[in-house]
Amino acid sequence: MFELVPPNAAFHRSFLESHREWAGVHQDGAAVFMAEDVTSPQGFADWVGKLLDAESATEKDGIVPCTYLWITEGPRYVGAIAFRHHLTQALLNSGGHIGYGIRPSDRRRGAATWALRELLARLAAAQGELGGVLPVRVLLTCDDDNSASIRTIERCNGRLEDVRTGEDGRLFRRYWIDLGKPAAD
Repeated sequence: MFELVPPNAAFHRSFLESHREWAGVHQDGAAVFMAEDVTSPQGFADWVGKLLDAESATEKDGIVPCTYLWITEGPRYVGAIAFRHHLTQALLNSGGHIGYGIRPSDRRRGAATWALRELLARLAAAQGELGGVLPVRVLLTCDDDNSASIRTIERCNGRLEDVRTGEDGRLFRRYWIDLGKPAAD
């Protein structure tokens, strides 16, 4: 059974197994770019601290406050999902509010759809509690040829706004999800 948990240094070994599976490819939702070292226990613990601190950080150099959550299954790190609290112009164009990534060996098990639904439900509940501090809808983007992510977003009531060309020439899709509408099964 999957769980969404805050980043925790106790997942170091499992995270490293996942990190090797990614083989140098960008790990969506994991913010590995914030880490100087994830291989040593101390470097990993420092990085986990940065992820936890990001939730209350102030915007700097286009990086906005962000809540990072890990998708786990017991003691196993399965992936990550991140919620950016607001959008800059760059995020509105191509980054979105939410990013996620599932380790290659755990793909096609429903982890991404489960995590996105869970996060959307948490955001909808928090929106009511916080009196409108959160957005009423969230933006997600994915590459136009990423059929798995397209299915995940559309299963969670993502409505396609448009398809754009990125700075690198690749096409990407922009979807909006209304937080007041429950995700379909």
